[in-house]
Amino acid sequence: MARPTPTDVEIELDPKRYIVSETDEKGKITYCNDYFIEVSGYDKDELIGKPHSIVRHPDMPKIVFKLLWETISQGKNINAVVKNMAKDGRHYWIFTEFESRRDTDSGEIIGYHAARKSISKHVLEIISDLYAQLLEIEKTDGVEASERYLISFLKEKGDDIRFADIMEEIHRFY
Repeated sequence: MARPTPTDVEIELDPKRYIVSETDEKGKITYCNDYFIEVSGYDKDELIGKPHSIVRHPDMPKIVFKLLWETISQGKNINAVVKNMAKDGRHYWIFTEFESRRDTDSGEIIGYHAARKSISKHVLEIISDLYAQLLEIEKTDGVEASERYLISFLKEKGDDIRFADIMEEIHRFY
């Protein structure tokens, strides 16, 4: 399936509805709710069994997903602001709560659950500037340089603040 071409058109999300999906441990979609299907513009058959990156917007810095995967693969939950892309190229910004799903007998991670909701325009102003900077660094100097920049950015906010903390703080206060 060819990737859509991004447009500058934003999808307005219903603030009272959640976009929900579940993946296996490798990130392939195993469940998506009706609102996910509606917003993404894909049919359910086009989503189930596909990598969740099917909705990844090219404006998203790779370092964000690197840190997300590092966190959830350790069984830790994390929240993040993400820009996704619909099948027609439109985009939507969401605040996502990622949780690990575990086998009840073995305790092994068997997949991930994500619930997403709309975010305020003020959060977008803050995070979109940071993401644009990270993406530019990645294009010129690579993901490692982007990670160094992000670590430096976080240290300016406080000595022990982590990526997960900044996402939570941005969402809580804005």
